[in-house]
Amino acid sequence: MSIHELTPKLNRLRPAEKAEVVRKLVQDIINVWPGIEKAPGVVGGDACIVRTRIPVWALENYRRLGLSESQILANYPSLRAADLVNAWAYAEAHIKEIEKSIQENEGD
Repeated sequence: MSIHELTPKLNRLRPAEKAEVVRKLVQDIINVWPGIEKAPGVVGGDACIVRTRIPVWALENYRRLGLSESQILANYPSLRAADLVNAWAYAEAHIKEIEKSIQENEGD
């Protein structure tokens, strides 16, 4: 369905129904992160940098251990600086998920 077909239907909704549509759309958008993907069967379904199997939690753990971005990039030649920007944004927005993954994988 195109936006042109959808608009008249949205206009006929009550305010509460429109709010529910917006809530659902925002939830869909929130689950999409540029440069980050989750795939069943890839690193246990953890969030990874696209085109790699490098989990966000591992990068965040290195950062917490004091490695600089240049050190992390040197350890992962396939990564780009933009990948770290995406990883840091994801980690900040999903603190509990990242904490749990670090604990599960690093045995803290």
